[in-house]
Amino acid sequence: MSFLAVLFGLLSGSLLSVLVGIIGSRRRIGFGWAFLLSLIFTPLVGLIITLLTDPLPGDVQRWGCIGTTVAVLGILCLIVFLMLLLTGGAMLMAAL
Repeated sequence: MSFLAVLFGLLSGSLLSVLVGIIGSRRRIGFGWAFLLSLIFTPLVGLIITLLTDPLPGDVQRWGCIGTTVAVLGILCLIVFLMLLLTGGAMLMAAL
């Protein structure tokens, strides 16, 4: 595995953990716990745990479930991209 692929994976995982932390800042779990959980496990697991907690009272939801759906789909697309990147396209060639 290339050093750049590992570096790219670590950076993208860290950035996604920050994104999950920002989502958690508007919920009872808070930024710190959401960030820590997504950093220890994966950003997808951290996002699921964060979305299962209650939102803060009086917080206005602007996007509703559309924003959550777009965020989950974006993370899934990033995971597929990273898998293809780390395997060197072997998964794509095996499907053909």
